[in-house]
Amino acid sequence: MAMALSNIARQSSKAMASLRLALVQLAVTDDKATNISRAISFVERAKQQGADVVALPECFNSPYGTAHFPNYAENVPAGETSLALSAAAKKNGIYVIGGSIPERDGEKFFNTCTVWDSEGKFIGKYRKVHLFDIDVKGKMTFKESDILTAGNELLTFHIKNWKIGLGICYDIRFEELARLYRNLGCQLMFYPGAFNMTTGPLHWSLLQRARANDAQLYVAGVSPAKVDGSGYVAYGHTQLTDPWGKVLKELEFAEDMIVADIDMTVVDEVRAQIPIFGQRRTDLYETCWKKN
Repeated sequence: MAMALSNIARQSSKAMASLRLALVQLAVTDDKATNISRAISFVERAKQQGADVVALPECFNSPYGTAHFPNYAENVPAGETSLALSAAAKKNGIYVIGGSIPERDGEKFFNTCTVWDSEGKFIGKYRKVHLFDIDVKGKMTFKESDILTAGNELLTFHIKNWKIGLGICYDIRFEELARLYRNLGCQLMFYPGAFNMTTGPLHWSLLQRARANDAQLYVAGVSPAKVDGSGYVAYGHTQLTDPWGKVLKELEFAEDMIVADIDMTVVDEVRAQIPIFGQRRTDLYETCWKKN
């Protein structure tokens, strides 16, 4: 009897240490209803494949572009996209990380990720902290701040024994954000992101591996599929990276979904064997969250 109980306890512990992720690389169109419907179909597919949580890409209900944001923006959590995600989470008994959508709050617009638990309840939202304002001469100029307002809050939540943090796209370039989440105890970060065909091939995978390595956690970068056209073209290449900086799975350009199991013992292993957070010279430098 004691041995049987011990085996049950070990199996339960192992189950809580693992998490099955579904990362959706969605082909986004200019039809909002179609985008939402396609996203929901992937939520259902994720559940069928036993996922605990499904994550959608950045700006999954709208084409990505400052001209589009006001036309597709809606209230969070009362808008049609939020209601659809809530219903899908509840129907399928799965956590949903709602990539991001353009959010309207009074006169302001935000790039916002919503999170829903397996009963369809709203856990919270994360508004993109670092806005995508770049000018790569002759290749790419974009200025989110023409329309969007930057967020100023972090968001963490739990699934099983995992503590999870969120960033959105350009946020991944700022290692301080990942460090703050690590300081809060996160073992996994999701970055819904729509890197473009200029910066994507150079930096998208590199930055995910860097954040995974320097914060010693899993990183899931979730991109829209590459859809050719006259507007903004996403690079795709949704990716899952472990705390060693090893790429576990990666998609290419087409609409598809990664389903993969991750193991918290790998996080513990890396942090024990390379204990950089206990070796930081906090007498000389510090990374801290200033907003109270």
